[in-house]
Amino acid sequence: MKTVVATTKITTLLPEHYGQVKAVYELGMATNLATLETHAPDWETWDAKFLPSCRLVALQEDVVVGWAALTAVSGRCVYRGVAEDTVYIHPKYSGQGIGHKLLNELVACSEEEGFWTLQAGIFKENEASIKLHEKCGFRIVGLRERIGQLHGAWRDIYLMERRSLKTGL
Repeated sequence: MKTVVATTKITTLLPEHYGQVKAVYELGMATNLATLETHAPDWETWDAKFLPSCRLVALQEDVVVGWAALTAVSGRCVYRGVAEDTVYIHPKYSGQGIGHKLLNELVACSEEEGFWTLQAGIFKENEASIKLHEKCGFRIVGLRERIGQLHGAWRDIYLMERRSLKTGL
């Protein structure tokens, strides 16, 4: 008997995807390895937080299995080419290379939009996300100790960075 593997399609994240995007986000929050946030926002709040460009979803047969987006690191014009990435994969679909495909596409999109640096803040314990980012050209630039609290406990977060070889040279 043959196992059929669904094809993953990376496409633009649209407002109609948000219900599923939010569900994947909440599953990531539940791990206590993904974010200091404890509640997923409504669409309007989420939409205001993330940059309008470079919002992606990974779909398998119209089911959101992952998503990625960028936020500005600063409102100052000198940092217009620097953004922070966010990547979430539904745990049911982890280990299938979806995160790698999604993050690589996010990097390509960011370069098309003129971003020369991408940053990521990743919990020290989140080895899978650290490895994913390293595979996509990110490097650890520092450990931000006790940078924030989650459920009353201080957390350490690696600051990772990827410099474009195409933009901002």
